[in-house]
Amino acid sequence: MLKKDLGLLLLIVVVGVVVAIINPRFLLPINLANTANLIGLFGVLSIGQAFVIITGGIELSVGSLVALLGVLFIDFIAVQEMSWMMALPLILILGAIIGGIHGWLITRLNLQPFVVTLCGLLIYRGAARFYTGDGTAGFAFGQNFPDLEFLTAGRLYGVPNTFIALVVIAVVMWVVLHRSVFGRYLYAIGKNEEAARYSGIRTGRMIMSAYIICGLLTALSAIYFAMYTRSISPASHGQFYELYAIAAAVLGAFSLRGGEGSIVGVVLGTVLLQELQNLVNLLGIPSSLNFAVMGGVILIGVLVDQQWHAIRAQRRLVTAARQPVVQHQGASSP
Repeated sequence: MLKKDLGLLLLIVVVGVVVAIINPRFLLPINLANTANLIGLFGVLSIGQAFVIITGGIELSVGSLVALLGVLFIDFIAVQEMSWMMALPLILILGAIIGGIHGWLITRLNLQPFVVTLCGLLIYRGAARFYTGDGTAGFAFGQNFPDLEFLTAGRLYGVPNTFIALVVIAVVMWVVLHRSVFGRYLYAIGKNEEAARYSGIRTGRMIMSAYIICGLLTALSAIYFAMYTRSISPASHGQFYELYAIAAAVLGAFSLRGGEGSIVGVVLGTVLLQELQNLVNLLGIPSSLNFAVMGGVILIGVLVDQQWHAIRAQRRLVTAARQPVVQHQGASSP
């Protein structure tokens, strides 16, 4: 896994050098800060998606959930005049509950993750549009929340606070996934859920926990996006964000089969995606090709993953063939 992360880091550096040579504006402080802000916004979302993918699942509703929870958050603090210190944990709890419901439907009712989250994608988008009357949710003229705006959209010594939050969350989740029994159980479930169940792991609870973590981080990301855009059109806000999250996880060596991947990898995958997006913008390539870039990235990532598994399987066969065969001869009778 370390080799994959180092290879991805090298690719990021090479792409960055090429972009800087083609257009020196890439290295301007304001461009780097804006890119870091987007990395923070999408990175939190991608880490949540990664926890689901590690179990062999998928979460397709994160984009719609970002829209719905973002609309609710703005409505709570801008219209209902609720304190943001109350609204923020309320949105986080709501995100965790929705994630728990997804996990319950998947583990208790044995529904496919694709079906459950695809239905969620449609339901939450429709609910957000209904809640706003298909209008736009935003802050009124002159409404300011200085402390909240600093935490979600401000900068500390020129570094966006969203990026700082991503680093903190990535460190915590790295410990959870790579240095805890919980993380080892998730890897085991992704490798072979039936074997993990027979070994005594409560697979249902573990998978449900992964979806709760995903819902919690999606809710946090929804708050960040709401404060970043300051207005939300439910029909388009958060659209295809699930593709960004899945692409970042796939680039970070998370196998869609489950059981593989690292938090460092998904963060590097997010960096590479935003670097490519920045390349598209700086080169004047039509923004309509952004989704083509995302689709190409996911396809390449899946192909690389498939080839990697094929190579590893071939190596195991070669290693097994080279091992000496021990023949057991029966003792001859006197």
